[in-house]
Amino acid sequence: ADPVAVVEGDEPYVWSLNAKTARGFNGVVDEIYLTNNSDAPADVRLRLQTEVRVPEVHQLPLIAGSVVALYLIYLLLYRFVPGVSNIAIATAKEACGQPLFLLFLMVGATALLVYIILPYNTFGEDVKMLKDSGLNTIMVLAIIFALWTASVSVADEIEGKTALTLLSKPISRRQFILGKFFGIVSSVAVIFVVLGALLLATVSYKVVYDARETSNPTPSWQECYGEMVQITPGLVLSFLEATALAAVSVAISTRLPMLPNLIICGTIYVLGHLTPLIAQSTVGELEFVQFFAKLFAVILPELDHFNIQAAVAAGQSVPLAYLGWAALYCLVYCTFAMLLALILFEDRDLA
Repeated sequence: ADPVAVVEGDEPYVWSLNAKTARGFNGVVDEIYLTNNSDAPADVRLRLQTEVRVPEVHQLPLIAGSVVALYLIYLLLYRFVPGVSNIAIATAKEACGQPLFLLFLMVGATALLVYIILPYNTFGEDVKMLKDSGLNTIMVLAIIFALWTASVSVADEIEGKTALTLLSKPISRRQFILGKFFGIVSSVAVIFVVLGALLLATVSYKVVYDARETSNPTPSWQECYGEMVQITPGLVLSFLEATALAAVSVAISTRLPMLPNLIICGTIYVLGHLTPLIAQSTVGELEFVQFFAKLFAVILPELDHFNIQAAVAAGQSVPLAYLGWAALYCLVYCTFAMLLALILFEDRDLA
C-alpha cells in the first residue's frame, strides 16, 4: 500500500486533519507502523492532540455567553437605571404590539421561504444567493421598522403631548430618550432573532434541497451546520447597522416628524455606504471637495463596515476581532448620536 506520509530526516512534520486535506484513516485505527528506509537509527517522537467526536460543541460556550451577556445588560439597566429600563420595556412592548411588526415578520418569513424554491440559475451557487438575499431582506425590514418606530415613539409622542405627561412623573428627559432608544433596539433585536433563526433554518434546508435537485448525495449535517455558522456574523453586523441608524433616527425624531426623519435617514443610509468611495474618488481633486468628502466620512456613519454580505455569502470566515471592532464602532457612534439627541431634546418645548 502507498504510504500515508513520507518524512525526510531532520524534518519536522505536522499531520493536519481537516475536511479539505483529509489524510486520516478509515475506521478505527489501533496501531501505526513506521518504516525506516535508511541504515541509520531513527528517533521518532509522536505528540498527539485529541479532539472531541463532535467539534461543533465548541460553539456552545459562545452561544451561552451571548445569552448571559444580554441578560446581564437587562439586569444592570433594571438595577441602576430603573427609569430607563421601564421606558425601554414599555416602548418594546408597544413596538412589538403594532400591526406593522407582525406584518414585517410575515413578509420576511414569506420571502425567506420563497428563496428556497426560487431558481437562481447560478450553477450550484444557490446557497450563496439565498444567504445574500436573506441577509439583505432582514436588514432592510429591521431598518425600516426601526426608523418608523423611532418616529412614532418619539416624534408623535412629543407632538401629541404624551411625552409631557410622561415627563411630569419622576422621569428626566435623559431617561426618556435613552429608554426610547433601548426599547427600539430591543424590538429590532426581536426581528433579528425570529427572522434570523428562520434564515438559519432555510439555509440549512437549502443545502439538502439543492443536493436533491441535482441528484447529488445527501449532505451531512456538518455541511448544513457549516453554512449556518458562516451566516451568523452577517446577522450580527446587520443588527449593528440597524442599531446605528436607530440611534440617528431617535436623535432626528426629537425635532422632526416622521416623513423628514425617513428622508434624512434614507439619505444617511445611502451616503453611509458610499462614503469610502466618495473619499477615495476625491483624491487629487480640489481642496474644498476633499474637505467635504472627509467631513462626510467623519460625521456620517460608515455603514460599509457592516456590509460584508458578499463575503459571508461566499463562505469567507469573519474573524471575531472584526466583529469586536465593528461593535465598538457602533457603540461609539450610538453614544455620539445619543448625546446629540439629549442636546436637541433638552431645550425642546413640549407644551
